[in-house]
Amino acid sequence: MQNKFLKEVGQSPFLPEFKLFNANLRTGIKMRFAMAGSGTPIMLAHGHPHTHVIWRKVAPELAKKHTVILPDLRGYGDTDKPESTPDHRPYSKKEMAKDLMALMELLGLAKFAFVGHDRGARVGHRLALDYPEAVTKAVFVDIAPTATMYELTNKEFATKYFWWFFLIQPEPFPEKLIGFDPEYFLHHHINGQLKIKGVLEESVFQEYLRCYRNPQTIHAICEDYRAAATIDLEDDKADSEKKIQCPLYLLWGARGTVGKLYDVVATWKDKALNVSGEALDCGHSPEEECPKVFLEKLKAFLD
Repeated sequence: MQNKFLKEVGQSPFLPEFKLFNANLRTGIKMRFAMAGSGTPIMLAHGHPHTHVIWRKVAPELAKKHTVILPDLRGYGDTDKPESTPDHRPYSKKEMAKDLMALMELLGLAKFAFVGHDRGARVGHRLALDYPEAVTKAVFVDIAPTATMYELTNKEFATKYFWWFFLIQPEPFPEKLIGFDPEYFLHHHINGQLKIKGVLEESVFQEYLRCYRNPQTIHAICEDYRAAATIDLEDDKADSEKKIQCPLYLLWGARGTVGKLYDVVATWKDKALNVSGEALDCGHSPEEECPKVFLEKLKAFLD
């Protein structure tokens, strides 16, 4: 697959079945993504502080039946980190969804299923609203709607999800503090989210850290969260009458903050026409913590 907009750049060391590509998108972003398999297409989008590598335990199995596309979101991994603006629009979920749609158009995949974890699921929410003709099924992993989580903020949520309030502080305050010791911050963040010990290989942590040591990545991540607390809420309010048209399936960790604080399915009932979901016995990242069960649930929904 070579044209002037796509360049193959090797194979993923963490997903050897997958080829890595750079895509020059019509949005002006050069996006890194991995791809393998054949069959009906499915896109899997990671969250913070991850990259496409988080899908390493489940993507190869999905690729036996599907064309699987694993992007690094704008600002993350080896994808471009564009300059932001005072309103944080370049890191809005609306703009990030445009990237994902542009990638699928470039690949000639007009209709596809979508799975998003954490920030990737928030981008997926926007993707499903803005491109209902493209997204055939959606799976959101371990999130409640952004506005709902902010509106229901209490001491427990603010304590456990402190970065929702830390990263949105005006630059360069969080960037400076994280940049002083990104390894410590990353360890603290991930260890607080995972509830099953030993599921994150040291080599994978080092890959996440490689990306996190880039000051541009740290700034982009802060902008992602600043956008979520401002322009994303405005976009969602403007489209409050819109609902996700495709079937929406929710998976979340019973041991995690989202599972403990919210009736997850209920939080999405007024956001989508067809909602179902269930908890898994894990923390924030079921694709890393309980990949076998996660795959079973995912394949049953997709098939």
